Order: sequence, then C-alpha cells, then structure tokens
Amino acid sequence: MAQATIDLNRDGKDMSGRIHQLACTTVLPPFPTISNPNKKVLGKRRVYCYKRHTLEASLDSDIHLRLISSGGLVAYCDAKPEYVNHESKKKKVVVLGTGWAGTSFLKNMKSNSYDIHVVSPRNYFAFTPLLPSVTCGTVEARSVVEPIRSITRKLQYIHLLTRRNSVEQSGVNIHFSEAECYKIDNKNNKVYCRASKDKKLGGQEDFSIDYDYLVIAMGGRSNTFNTPGVQEHAHFLKEVDEALKIRHSVVDLFERASLPSLPVEEKKKLLSFVVVGGGPTGVEFAAELHDFVLEDMAKLYPSLKDYVKITLLEAGDHILNMFDKRITEFAEQKFARDGIDVRLGSMVVKVGENEITAKERASGQVVSIPHGMVVWSTGIGARPEVVEFMKQLGQVNRRALVTDEWLRVEGSDNIYALGDCATINQRRVMEDIAVIFSKADKNNSGKLDLKEFKDVVGDIIERYPQVDIYLKKNQMRDMASLLKKSQESNIIVDIEYFKEALSKVDSQMKNLPATAQVAAQQGVYLADCFNRMEECEKYPEGPLRFRGVGRHRFRPFRYRHLGQFAPLGGEQTAAQLPGDWISIGQSTQWLWYSVYTSKQVSWRTRFLVVGDWGRRFIFGRDSSKI
Repeated sequence: MAQATIDLNRDGKDMSGRIHQLACTTVLPPFPTISNPNKKVLGKRRVYCYKRHTLEASLDSDIHLRLISSGGLVAYCDAKPEYVNHESKKKKVVVLGTGWAGTSFLKNMKSNSYDIHVVSPRNYFAFTPLLPSVTCGTVEARSVVEPIRSITRKLQYIHLLTRRNSVEQSGVNIHFSEAECYKIDNKNNKVYCRASKDKKLGGQEDFSIDYDYLVIAMGGRSNTFNTPGVQEHAHFLKEVDEALKIRHSVVDLFERASLPSLPVEEKKKLLSFVVVGGGPTGVEFAAELHDFVLEDMAKLYPSLKDYVKITLLEAGDHILNMFDKRITEFAEQKFARDGIDVRLGSMVVKVGENEITAKERASGQVVSIPHGMVVWSTGIGARPEVVEFMKQLGQVNRRALVTDEWLRVEGSDNIYALGDCATINQRRVMEDIAVIFSKADKNNSGKLDLKEFKDVVGDIIERYPQVDIYLKKNQMRDMASLLKKSQESNIIVDIEYFKEALSKVDSQMKNLPATAQVAAQQGVYLADCFNRMEECEKYPEGPLRFRGVGRHRFRPFRYRHLGQFAPLGGEQTAAQLPGDWISIGQSTQWLWYSVYTSKQVSWRTRFLVVGDWGRRFIFGRDSSKI
C-alpha cells in the first residue's frame, strides 16, 4: 500500500499553498471534525494516508480534516473511490468424499488459488484400519473419527499493514456440505447433491454446485457379487456405523443365548459366527472376535463359551493371499490352533436368515452352515452414482473409474478420481514402442545407438513404471542390460531388436490394491499438483510426450509400498515390509501399535486410541449395549 506524506503550514495547506485531495480506504474512527479547514494549527504537521488501490478524488469533493490525540492532522475525501480488482477469479474445486483420498487431498492443499467445496454424507474422517477393533470394543468408535471441519479449519486472509509494505498470511478457503452427490454432469461442470435423508429441510434437500475442477474420492461399497440374501442378512465392515452394528449384534446374541428357556441347539446356532472373505479385514475381524470371546465374554458368560464357533470362508486356496507365503501359512496354522474353522475353496452361493450355503470347489458339494451372524468382507465395488457416471463417459464393464497416470479421468480434462472408486490405466510399452523409437531416433536413421537411447531412457522409466519393476525383478542395473548391450557397446539397435528386448516388460503391470495406503498417497500427489499448477504450466517437469510435443506438466503418480500388517489375535501380528522383510510375533504387534498411532490424523485421536488400548489391557473390553 502506498503512503502519502504532506507537510502542512499554519493554514492547513502544503508549502505550495494547495489543499490536497486524498482518498483513504482506511475507515477512520469518529474523531471530532474540524468545521473550519482553515483553522490554524500550531507547528508543522504531517498527514498520512494509506492507499490500498490507486484512487482519484473528484475536483468538487470536499476535504475533511480530523484532529487526532497526538495533535496530528488527518485528511480524507468523501468521494466514492473506484476500486480496481487486481485479484483474478479463483478456481472452484469440488471434492466428493471425506475418506482417505479426499481427506489426504484437503490436508495437503496449500495454494490459495482455489475455493474448495467438500461434499460428503458424513462430516468426519474415519480411520478404517481400526474398524475391526471397533466391532469388539477394543477401540471406541469416537476414537477413530475426526470431524472434517476440524481438519480443514484454516486461517482466513489477514492483512497486516506497515508503513512501507504489507504482510499477507493466507489459508485455503474450504466449505463443507453434509450431503450426498447423486449425479455428475461433466458437460455443464456441475454436481447435483441431496442432503441426508434424515434431515428435514422443508423441500430444500436438493442443490447443485458448479466446479472448475472435480475431485471424485467417494470410495466404494462392499461387493456382494449379486449373491442372494447378502444385502438382507449379512453385515458389512466399511463404515463406523456398520462396525457399531456388528458390536451390538454380538452382545445381543450372547444375551439371547443366555436365556434359560433356550435349547442347546438354538444356543449353538445363535453363537455361530461366519466370516466371508479371507482378506486382511476378514482375518482381522475373526481374530478380534476370537480374542473378545476368549478374554472377555467367556468370563461374563461362562456357560456359553463352549457353544461359540467362528467359521472363515474363503473362495481361494489360501487366506491373506496378497501376503508372503510364510505369513499365509502361519496365519492358517494359528487359526487352526485357536479353533477358528478356516474353509478354503468355499464359494458362498446364498445367505439365509438362519443359515449360509456354500459350494466346496474340491468336492463340488453344497453345504449349509447355521449361523447367528454373517460378516461379509469380500472386496469392494463401485457406487451406483459412480457407475452412472462411468456410463456417461463410455467406461463400461469396469470395476472403477478409469484414470490416466496423473489421476485424471479418461474422457475428461478437469475431473480427477482417486482412492477405491478409481483405477489407473497404465499404458503399455508395446502400445507406444514405435513412437518411443521414433522419439529417440533424432536423426531419423531407423536405428539407435547407445547415446540416443540414453537420452530418453529416463523418460521411458518415468512414463512406464513397469520397466523399472522388470529391471529390479531381473536384477538388471539399467536399460543397457535389458538390451543386452554393455555400456561401451557401439552396436546399433533397430526397431525389431528394440521390440524384442521390451516385449516382456508389460507382464509386470498390476492394478494397485484398494487400500488406505494407496488412497492417502494419491491424495498427497494430487494436492501437490494443484499447489504447483501455475508453476508447472510454465515449466513442465514431467516426462517427454512420446505422442506429442514437449513434456507433461507433472510427473505421473507412483505408488510407494510401505508395507502391510495382518493382526492375527493373541497379541501377535504379521508384517510384510519393503525389502522382503517378514516379521511375525508379539514384537510385531508393538510395531503395529506404534505405526497405527503415528498414522492418526490428529493428536486427539492418538491420545484416544492409545487410551483405549491401555483401558483394554487393564479393564478388558466393554460389553455394554449402548
């Protein structure tokens, strides 16, 4: 802001005899007005005026002088200034969802170039890896959730004016609406939302929001594979309210089974728990339930402990098939020792109110298992609104929204998708082999020497991550090793040899798992892209455009696997960490405690979760139906 300084003489004029007409944007306090501008003021005074914009006062406007307590004189004009808005219009970013991907994106947004509007049917972030612990009271539900408004609370724009310059501190402007998006109109850049069904707003439940950029982070829903009876009779474990429902049902089944008039067969049926799905969630829930029954419920219901049976159904050959074989074998052996009935190769064909029907792959027999409760944990599927949007884009027969390596939805320029609702369509090297060769062949000779190849090798590895995976898996130092040429070789490579050398690289392509770890890293990556959008428009940092000119704006997303845990109950956990490091036992359980504590989104939830673990060690789990 500019500062005007005027020396006044005894007549209130400057040394040249003119009264200055100044426009001051600062609101002045109600100092007493000097009715006579020509009133003499003893001594030489200065008039200060801070101007926010370049303003001009009309010639016929009046000048007012006000006396301040220090004896100084302030001059200002009553003319209405013409403001010039030098700030460009901010881009509107709409974020759908407050799960791992959406929350990670919001937490890492630092640029004040955007107005962000978050839409989600839940006003909190949930630490989903601890949901199995919530089902049995090991951890309380409120300990694993953080209000989204607390996460996104930022400082508003504050302007501190000094005599010579201005200091600005800014925060991201984020608005939140507790509603559910039911339609995405990508042609008109608009999303249609509806408030929660339990909110009575007098017919104002529906609204729409315009956007410049749309970030879809809506997650997925439990995949039932259209199995009859699953929606009606099974419990799911993806949301906090579902975990609480399971907790209430477990306690209720024990209370019902404890009634004296109930026959033994009915008690056994009520206390028969069936878990469908041998992935990390299903295995951890089965382990938590076993510990809950053994350590807590057996003391409260001693006459019922012999009637409890836990069955784990898995359609594959092993449980935890995404883990190392050593972990899989240990988990199956431990469950067998604990009395958990693991049935491999069992595909569920129907879920009834009192029994579940499965087909055994080995024998082809169809068996029925009576149950009191079924927990369904067999992977995720797309939400209905996402499926409808996929149809608009022509993405049919896909399990999730297809994006490119920059998380941009294919078929759209300003829509991004991340987390469980999206999958990255990594381009194959063999699809672009001809243009890669042409880009490297700068002299159009139809052959590549080693120097020409080295000029593009970095861009190839960055653009096609399967190349780097293939090199590491086959213990090759560099691309020259892949071409079976030494660093000193002068042998020329033609297109056919080039194709042959890279023909097996695409076999390393795999879809990323639908985990919290992947979603969180995608949120951090996309936020970094938005923060540096303007900078990278001018100075692109991505790899070469093999099918275009120049470079991509950003480096493509790369997932970095940090390891995975599988709690197996009895204070024993299995961990598979980078570098093929396998750890199993009680020491790994304490590593699990420390990692999950550090990954909480706030200090409040850290203290609550650690407190819940300590309470469980001392007092046991709570079995109240609240």
